[in-house]
Amino acid sequence: MVRVLASTILDAPIDQVWAILRDFNAHDRWHPAIAQSRIEDGPADMIGAVRRFRLQDGSELREQLLSLSDQTHEYRYCLLASPIPLMRYVARVRLRPVTDGGGTFWEWSSEFTPPAGRGPELTALVRDGIYLAGFEAIRARLRGDAPVARSSSPSVMPTSPLATRSGNSRNRAIVIDRHGGPEVMHLQEVDLPPPGPGHVQIRHTAIGVNFIDVYTRSGYFPLLDPPGTPGMEGAGVIEALGDGVTGITIGDRVAYACPPVGAYAERRNMSPDLMVHLGDDISDQTAAASLLKGVSASFLLYDIGRVQAGQTVLIHAAAGGIGQILVQWAMALGARVIATTSTAKVGLVESLGADLVIDYTAQDFAPTVLAATQGQGADVVFDSAGRTTFAGSLEATATRGHLVSFGQASGPVGSHDIDRLASKSITLSRPNYAHYTDTPDKLAPHVSRFFGTLRSGEVKLAAPNLYPLARAADAHRDLETRRTTGALVLTV
Repeated sequence: MVRVLASTILDAPIDQVWAILRDFNAHDRWHPAIAQSRIEDGPADMIGAVRRFRLQDGSELREQLLSLSDQTHEYRYCLLASPIPLMRYVARVRLRPVTDGGGTFWEWSSEFTPPAGRGPELTALVRDGIYLAGFEAIRARLRGDAPVARSSSPSVMPTSPLATRSGNSRNRAIVIDRHGGPEVMHLQEVDLPPPGPGHVQIRHTAIGVNFIDVYTRSGYFPLLDPPGTPGMEGAGVIEALGDGVTGITIGDRVAYACPPVGAYAERRNMSPDLMVHLGDDISDQTAAASLLKGVSASFLLYDIGRVQAGQTVLIHAAAGGIGQILVQWAMALGARVIATTSTAKVGLVESLGADLVIDYTAQDFAPTVLAATQGQGADVVFDSAGRTTFAGSLEATATRGHLVSFGQASGPVGSHDIDRLASKSITLSRPNYAHYTDTPDKLAPHVSRFFGTLRSGEVKLAAPNLYPLARAADAHRDLETRRTTGALVLTV
């Protein structure tokens, strides 16, 4: 955490200075770095008001008013979206009267978390480009001087960390130089060209870690030809636009869960077609931790399993990121949920409300499912484990039931005689994520459904397990060895 504090004394009474600063939407009329500002909804002095403003270089930011007091002449605000990586930025403007001479003491301070190695650079940006430049602008206004010339020159607002239409060439990414284990992943500096026509540049704040990334790294899925960068899920802020981009602007908060790979990076260029705009109630970490899993759960439940109220559903790996979502969502649909997990995670899955939780390390799950269903078995089985569970899943599936094999955390399922399906008229599905999400029209209903379950409380998400981008290999090791529960997120 970095704290920046700057102060000055103005030769004017406090009421005169407060009349200028109090208007949360007036900074474009006095600060030299601000080109235009507007309040998104409601009056500017309403607590919770959000101002969206554009810098002289075209970058867009959003800030929210947290508190305002006319008695103490101060207000606090936070940064909601910005191309500048000032994570968890909260600032305060405070005025105090100077009794000797009738002047005003002005203190402007903030706290934020910078990316590794960028603390001094961003501290100087905030102190010099925002606070000190603002002091001088107000001082000139009080003197009655001509307005400060609006400019984005480094003397007013350093441009190196800011967004421009051409983007930012400085970039670090996890690079896989060959297929293999977690040890093949390395953090290194890579070139990032400006976004081309129809593409945007996103600065990641959070990156989702999923088993598909493990398959990409190992070479099981041919999604990456080394050297290259894995990852299909991320959230952050738009920093630059290529020619012809519409429907998205610099400063927008977005998330995505789609190919091509390349998410394990500070920044990347990609098409915005499958990007999702984030509302204020969905944080970047929540989106990065859950968008791919939530969208997957939506098409698994609605398009493939077609789960109905009163059905019995068996869910393997129920303590995992997608498993927890499936358990809660299936219950919200009115299904009876039987879940499997390991000994250490039984309590967690029980807390989700599953009707029956089976410790697969202590008992054979298939006979237990059959006993619990009076020999009928489960109408729908969601199996993401693969090799170690597939045979038992067939046994536990009801006559005319549906086995959905959507992962292989324990390895490929291998060859199986199709006659085993005929013995109970079992339907077997092996869905591919992209086939259900590769156009905006296909993706949108799943996003809407999933975010709706979060907002309604039908699905509750635990805080994700966080790893710095540089520790992506550790995240993969923990995911593969099942040391964690819930989602894993890389922070930038």
